[in-house]
Amino acid sequence: MTGKGDAAGDPARHRDEGVPLARFTGRVLVVCPRCGGRALVVPRPGLPAPRSAMELLFQPRRLACAGCGAVADWKADTRDNALVGAEPGGTEDPFFRRPLWLQTRCAGHILWAYNEEHIDALSAYVGAQLRERGRLSPTLAMFARLPAWMKTAEHRAEILTGLKTLRDLADRSTPADRSDAAHEHGDRPRPYRSLYFRGGPY
Repeated sequence: MTGKGDAAGDPARHRDEGVPLARFTGRVLVVCPRCGGRALVVPRPGLPAPRSAMELLFQPRRLACAGCGAVADWKADTRDNALVGAEPGGTEDPFFRRPLWLQTRCAGHILWAYNEEHIDALSAYVGAQLRERGRLSPTLAMFARLPAWMKTAEHRAEILTGLKTLRDLADRSTPADRSDAAHEHGDRPRPYRSLYFRGGPY
């Protein structure tokens, strides 16, 4: 994956190619609204593959819980002749606004991730001794927008331990497995209202 070390595969180096947070929204682990166990938010079945990571923010979604059978659907709001994209960021999923399943307390903050791929990307960044920025604009780049406490060497060991905790949580699914941090924290992202003009598959 882009950002996991340099061309030689050196894990001590990380090159940021501007990967957006939206890239990790294709599969989001959330707290089920019915039973409190782990539910999964994914694009509704039968949709064509997105042409870009940002298109994931407009795809109709389905929340499904294997534990209790809960199911819910989401579709983007509309404005004039355009779809309004979901807003990634914070400890709730961008679509149903359910608390993320992958949350833990870390360095006086809440550490969170959408899924296992997201954990791996954060681990590669945090664990690197040398971080380089690629040529792409950092406007929506995930690593450039990380909070300062996640970028300091002072917290590296604690954050890597926290990410391991999230990785372990990803394999658990019952209400009893839920982290005590997996609740709403009132940290929704500032709206930027990306638009997708109709004529596409949604």
